[in-house]
Amino acid sequence: MTDTYARTTNTWRNWAGNVTARPARVESPASVEELADVLRRASGEGLTVKPVGTGHSFTATAATEGVLIRPDLLTGIRAVDRRAMTVTVEAGTPLKRLNAALAREGLSLTNMGDIMEQTVAGAISTGTHGTGRDSASVSAQIRALELVTADGTVLRCSADEHPDVFAAARIGLGALGVITAVTFAVEPVFLLTAREEPMSFDRVTADFDQLVAENEHFEFYWFPHTGNCNTKRNNRSAGPSAPPGRVSGWIEDELLSNGIFQAACSLGRVVPGAIPSIARISSRALSARTYTDIPYKVFTSPRRVRFVEMEYALPREAAVGALRELKAMVERSPLRISFPVEVRTAPADDIALSTASGRESAYIAVHLYRGTPYQAYFTAVERIMTGYDGRPHWGKIHTRDAEYLAGSYPRFGEFTAVRDRLDPDRLFANDYLRRVLGD
Repeated sequence: MTDTYARTTNTWRNWAGNVTARPARVESPASVEELADVLRRASGEGLTVKPVGTGHSFTATAATEGVLIRPDLLTGIRAVDRRAMTVTVEAGTPLKRLNAALAREGLSLTNMGDIMEQTVAGAISTGTHGTGRDSASVSAQIRALELVTADGTVLRCSADEHPDVFAAARIGLGALGVITAVTFAVEPVFLLTAREEPMSFDRVTADFDQLVAENEHFEFYWFPHTGNCNTKRNNRSAGPSAPPGRVSGWIEDELLSNGIFQAACSLGRVVPGAIPSIARISSRALSARTYTDIPYKVFTSPRRVRFVEMEYALPREAAVGALRELKAMVERSPLRISFPVEVRTAPADDIALSTASGRESAYIAVHLYRGTPYQAYFTAVERIMTGYDGRPHWGKIHTRDAEYLAGSYPRFGEFTAVRDRLDPDRLFANDYLRRVLGD
């Protein structure tokens, strides 16, 4: 899952291909000092600046006509502090490299999302999350941040140092500065046992609260046009390690979840009328299985089929009602939906623009195969989600603006005040930020 950058045409495209930009130039600074100089020069030239990671956001949060900052040379682990149980990592480091490096050190993040192709800074800037009863998003595991602000100042923040910036910058949308390093809380590596099991829609929604309460990490996928779901429960284990077999793991994770699914999506795009039948077959293709491994090998999975996505965070108590309404909408509409709907949870956190800020949350994510017209489906879904005071994922397609978001986030004004102080001239602005934060 990497972004596409055509150097001959100076055009940048995101992973899904739904966002393009033509920056005036591209910079790849090799140090914090070089980055600060890039920002000062851009400001003097009247150009805006946006850092970009692997381009996995479906919004234009990283798009710019000014200077595009690529973090390719700002990678690697700076320090491991076993006494404080933290690791400080350069912001351009891909999560997959961080996870592998931590495992070699006998360490792990507590929770993570379901892919690990993003850069550290890109993941936290848009609020990447997994699912958890007690453990929250990737950003909630941050203990300190280093960022370069609009005037070239290197600012370090934590709960004790510039706490107002820390409260905002852990999910900063690239609006406050360019993140150069992140300090995460880590713990000794542990084992997770994953239990994947088919379950009916009626049962999983009836037992949703119990399933969340009884498992450290619970999520499920509902297959539209069916009454079928696939559930996944991840819980800590004393071991022994029992990863999926090489052949069976390849069949489930590569052949069925990627290869055959890719073919099914391609067929569905050409023959939409076949999608309900395909969905019924797909929803029964994955069998129950249990396996035990280190965290990142359980939390994350390969995602090779490209898609576009919308995701909303709702108050957790609203999840089942919203999902049932979504199912009813699909059933009475002419829509043909080839991708499953993903449902996850998170505890409340204290980050100003976190989708779980101040409230226990449930996430409902909808997807469509890349190249399929998505507006009708996403518009109908968004109408349902906003009816439950939904908060859109910052890196996924939505149409909300600053007026709506200011009403949904109690600490929205706190974030914009920090932005006004750190970037009064809007060096880091673009059209997306003007829409969601105002100007």
